[in-house]
Amino acid sequence: MGEAAIKIENDRKSIFFDKVKELLPKANLSLCLTCGACASGCPATGLENMDPRKFLRMAVLGLDDEITEHPWVWMCSMCFRCTYACPMEINIAGLIYEARKLWPREKRPKGILGSCDMALKNMSCSAMGTPEEDFRFVVQDVLAEVRENQPGWENLEAPIDKKGAHFFLSQNSREPVTEPEEMVPLWKILHLVGADWTYSCTGWGGENYCMFLADDEDWKRITEMSIKSAMNLDCKVYLNTECGHSTYSVWMGQQRHKIETEIEIAPMVKYYAKWIREGKLKVSSDWNKDLKVKFTVQDPCNQIRKSFGDALADDLRFITTACVGEENFTDTYPNKSNNYCCGGGGGYLQSGYKDARLQYGLLKHNQIMATDASYVITPCHNCHAQIEELGQHHGKGKYRAVHLWTIIALSLGILAENERAYLGPDLIDVNLPKTE
Repeated sequence: MGEAAIKIENDRKSIFFDKVKELLPKANLSLCLTCGACASGCPATGLENMDPRKFLRMAVLGLDDEITEHPWVWMCSMCFRCTYACPMEINIAGLIYEARKLWPREKRPKGILGSCDMALKNMSCSAMGTPEEDFRFVVQDVLAEVRENQPGWENLEAPIDKKGAHFFLSQNSREPVTEPEEMVPLWKILHLVGADWTYSCTGWGGENYCMFLADDEDWKRITEMSIKSAMNLDCKVYLNTECGHSTYSVWMGQQRHKIETEIEIAPMVKYYAKWIREGKLKVSSDWNKDLKVKFTVQDPCNQIRKSFGDALADDLRFITTACVGEENFTDTYPNKSNNYCCGGGGGYLQSGYKDARLQYGLLKHNQIMATDASYVITPCHNCHAQIEELGQHHGKGKYRAVHLWTIIALSLGILAENERAYLGPDLIDVNLPKTE
């Protein structure tokens, strides 16, 4: 309303659109009904005066100059909700991915570019550039501290390069670099279930910003390096820590780039649920019967809508209610595969478009506020960082983001005092493990 009409020349031809049709044969871009279903549920609608429907129509109409280097492609998180809502199943996220390539590589957001290039500098695949020897030192140092200072965990293991282990475990760089104690709850969980697992000093970095950069060659390179690390150790399952884009980048990267492997690429949440159902993780919500602390969950787009679907979303809710109590859980609406993206994905956190990112996150913030929850369980590092910031910026500290491993360990009574960085005053001393 009130916008100037776009004048289209009759002989205008879209080189970009023709190229996308070749790359995305199932995209059906010409089948757009202009119904607006994509734009109505897209948190990026309105940013830079753009929305998914408008961007698609501009591509179809041959407005290559107008969409080339358009900043909106970095404000769309490629969360795939537009395609999920589209009656014609048009792959708009695929269109945006290709549109990011219209930017010269050196002009793409410096934060995403830097993280991609940093991961390529050594064999660790760490976006923070953590060398293999530094990772080994941190893991061994933290492990030694736990064994010495936490009674009952003298035999805790954090193996590295263990040949023949069933699980190859990736690790997001944020923990070993900035918050190493956050690795420990997961180690304890794996110990309790008797999991046969290992890290590797090569390919351990659980992130892939080259995917966000729309750099196919380097997306493949990092994925291949990580999968080969698991294969070289004869592992059976590539198990991603709670990191949505890491899970998706390996899962989809293996398919997209035709990397040959017999290894199962699996999300951590699936195995949490499996171990609880099998009785290996004896979680309990008794700690929350009187406290009645309220929780909700975030459905990471990369792990739910874009890959493993509602079955994994159901597992997430099963784990959460088992740990906090059904009466203390309130779901968001909409939810599961239909949930809104929080704005942490697509490289948004490192894109430099902070104001747009916080505006994008308003839809998620309002969802969370409607649940009246004090904690949002977020089994994804980018979701975790974004939702924590949304809670501070829009919610004035009304809610906090928390890892799933934290709540599992809390419910088991094994969460140590120094492993509670994301808990508020209401939970900081709850269900502490015995020290004698």
